[in-house]
Amino acid sequence: MDGDHFYIDLVFYHTVLKCFVIIDLKTGKLTHQDLGQMQLYVNYFDQKRRCGTDQPTLGLLLCTDKNDAVVRYTLGNEKAQKIFASRYKLHLPTEAELKRELMRELKRELQHLKQPQPKG
Repeated sequence: MDGDHFYIDLVFYHTVLKCFVIIDLKTGKLTHQDLGQMQLYVNYFDQKRRCGTDQPTLGLLLCTDKNDAVVRYTLGNEKAQKIFASRYKLHLPTEAELKRELMRELKRELQHLKQPQPKG
């Protein structure tokens, strides 16, 4: 960009969603600078690479830790729909951890199904 060089970690094209997906891997805690960098990448792809039939570019930041307030205030409501930040772990969960997580999700789904559905 005008003589400056930037390097995106991964770029994919999602054939079902019909959009570019940009992934940036961070080895530490997510910062507002990281979010701004991702916004730069998303804006560039939307303006220079996206075709007329493509949906808006999505950005995904994977980090070891993040502050949800920093993400919320840096991206605001509109940008938060295009850029996502999530933590990753450096090890796989144990079998017991996986079972607990599955049971928690099943319990949540059962509670959701038991709630009365609005008539209409």
